[in-house]
Amino acid sequence: MIVLIDYGVGNLYSVAKAVASVGGDVKLSNSADDLKRAEKIILPGVGAFGDCMKNLAATGLIPTIEREVIGGKKILGICVGLQILFAGSEESPNVDGLKIFGGQIRRIRAKGLKIPHMGWNCVTFGDSKLFAGLSGKPYFYFVHSYHAAPDDTNIISATTTYGETVTAAVEHENIFATQFHPEKSGDVGLHVLKNFVGL
Repeated sequence: MIVLIDYGVGNLYSVAKAVASVGGDVKLSNSADDLKRAEKIILPGVGAFGDCMKNLAATGLIPTIEREVIGGKKILGICVGLQILFAGSEESPNVDGLKIFGGQIRRIRAKGLKIPHMGWNCVTFGDSKLFAGLSGKPYFYFVHSYHAAPDDTNIISATTTYGETVTAAVEHENIFATQFHPEKSGDVGLHVLKNFVGL
């Protein structure tokens, strides 16, 4: 079972439908018991960093998420679900993230370009379990104004360019996350989700 964390933010039903379409046994839940039983976890997120952390804290799930991820359970963060894995964000300066990764989320510096960055952008990736089987520079769908600046740049598994080099995905051991929306990215997005389901 893959638990898609339901904490009142994110494109939950689109994500659930996409994961199910590639063979994932997915369940929307905000139950700590379900998270403990799950084989994998998906952490979505849409909107502001601070709002997402406030909503997640209200569920009481943060200690369980931290314990399960530190224990080796695979997790996939999507959009702000990637961002809240980090220590904090320029968007919400006084709000702590989950601190699973060191580093900050910072506003995209894209002089002369519209922020938020919204639409299809090509992604460059290296050796990655999420992108395995893809070739070239596939296009994924983004909607964001901020991106990750990790303390350890080795966790960056994919980048895109929007006025500057932008973190598109991170990957480290059992932890995976995409800044883009795989559920809105057509066949290549489904391919990424299928790779996660198959890990």
